[in-house]
Amino acid sequence: MIRSIVFTTLMFITVPPWAAVVLIVRPFGVRASYRVAVSWARLINRLCRSICKLDFRIEGLEHLPATPGVVLMKHSSAYETIIQMLLFPDQCWVLKRELLWVPFFGWGLAAVRPIAINRQAGSGAVLQVVEQGKRQLADGRWVVVFPEGTRMAPGKTRRYGISGTLLAQKAAVQVLPVAHNAGDFWPRRGLRKRPGTVIFRIGAPLDPAGRDPRQFNEEVQRWIEAQVAELRGGRS
Repeated sequence: MIRSIVFTTLMFITVPPWAAVVLIVRPFGVRASYRVAVSWARLINRLCRSICKLDFRIEGLEHLPATPGVVLMKHSSAYETIIQMLLFPDQCWVLKRELLWVPFFGWGLAAVRPIAINRQAGSGAVLQVVEQGKRQLADGRWVVVFPEGTRMAPGKTRRYGISGTLLAQKAAVQVLPVAHNAGDFWPRRGLRKRPGTVIFRIGAPLDPAGRDPRQFNEEVQRWIEAQVAELRGGRS
């Protein structure tokens, strides 16, 4: 717990200076700000590894396509929201707009041009993801979606949202499913980070063209949740 408190304190301390640099370089383009954000993720990963003894490993990198697509990733903690920047090339994220209102962190986040949605907007939010996501993909950026919409406790899930699949269909790109067991090491609530190795498992890219979006989503969900269960090793 002491290690976790030290790490969390240092993590929060780093946010204002890094956010300031993200904003300072923004006139040079989104990618300049994004590179600064990635350097912050690398720093946090080093701190987490050295202080909390928590690291990660990637499986399935051979499945990473050469061209950008839509990533559908399990959401169980804050850990994957940081490490995702180290998993894939230049990317943007679908997230709740309230995050942009957080001092320093939200200001820096806004500078890297995420897709910030109002989760209460229903079909309007889905349309926003599709329209903005198509522009991001055309600009050569991956779009990362947490289809559960919120962090789920280990072993839990809910029906996956359809916006990522619809975006992939409209933009004629592939979907890349990603499973992991981060929730067992960095819980969605509480300060304690447990030592160990989080495994991110990247599945083979899937083409949603011509598929019923909800059936396709169910297929993706079955794969991700089965992989998560396997990675968790039968934990309840």
